[in-house]
Amino acid sequence: MSRQPWVLQFCHGYDGPFLDVARQYGVLFKDTQYKVCTVYLTGAPNAEAESGSASDEVIFLGYDSREVRGLKLGAMRRLRQIVAGRDFRLCIAHRFKPIYIALLATRLPVVGVLHAFGVFERAMRRWFVSRFQSRLLLLGVSDAVRDEMRAHLPAWDPERIQTLHNRIDVETVQAEQVSRETAREALGLPHDAWVVGNVGRLHPDKDQATLIRGFAEALPRLPADSLLAIMGSGRLEGALRKLTDELGIAAQVRFLGQVPNGRRYFKAFDVFALTSDHEPFGMVLLEAMAAGVPVICSDCGGGREVVEGVGRTFPLGNAAALANVLSAEPVDRCVHVPARFTDEYGRRCFMAFRCLRAWLG
Repeated sequence: MSRQPWVLQFCHGYDGPFLDVARQYGVLFKDTQYKVCTVYLTGAPNAEAESGSASDEVIFLGYDSREVRGLKLGAMRRLRQIVAGRDFRLCIAHRFKPIYIALLATRLPVVGVLHAFGVFERAMRRWFVSRFQSRLLLLGVSDAVRDEMRAHLPAWDPERIQTLHNRIDVETVQAEQVSRETAREALGLPHDAWVVGNVGRLHPDKDQATLIRGFAEALPRLPADSLLAIMGSGRLEGALRKLTDELGIAAQVRFLGQVPNGRRYFKAFDVFALTSDHEPFGMVLLEAMAAGVPVICSDCGGGREVVEGVGRTFPLGNAAALANVLSAEPVDRCVHVPARFTDEYGRRCFMAFRCLRAWLG
């Protein structure tokens, strides 16, 4: 067995935000003695995923979602083979399925990172993780996710259920973001309009209906030629378009559809509004801050933790309150991402967890 100490990172896939999630945890071990091997359960080999994982080695198991239902014995065998050849000290597993596989396939201590609400609503999952409590640390991506886990697992030592906020590489994100003029041209937005931006799938939990109603109510008090630009796609597009017709603001609302690498264009917005009803974190808020855009968020879930001290909140689902925030005195454009959402801060927090110090040796 190799004497080089390794950390295993086990991810469900690299789609959506999860490639950057892998990066966030890979860089925790930058300039340390530990090498990082990132394994993706689903997804074909991909050069972008390999380079973006911030890891010394990337392995693609290549399963599709149907193949990892049930007992997942094949995935367990393959993970066991990977672990057998090196001196792995611990496994960082993202989402429940990789946590489940890692606990059954290996004897490694496991840091289970949860990115959503409701993971432990099922009694069987609570029973399962409690069997492995001695070698499991659970991390929520926000205090809101952490607190829900603690409520579902009241017998656990609270030190074994902690928060490690999502983070961004501020310099890299800012380097990707294009100028206001270029962004507006790419998105087809007028250069002289005042634009409220929103990014997210068109789904009930993103609550763009409240956003549209709030914008409509605020419109008489907003600058001339104000627009609402919604970046994303989903099953509610037809209903949301109908709502803009009913409110008489169809001409002032732009549905931009799915925009690849949409954060490149956030400087197109004069303000960014997130109206989600159950946001575990809200990475788009950090990306908007990196672009220097003022942020507004519903006062629930993890989003309010992101904007605390740097943005404005409104009560969930309250279109009138949102309208008041949108039409309030202008705020200065954000000039920084709070330090608690940077890689360096995340590294210090991660290494401070007591059980991790024991596991890493």
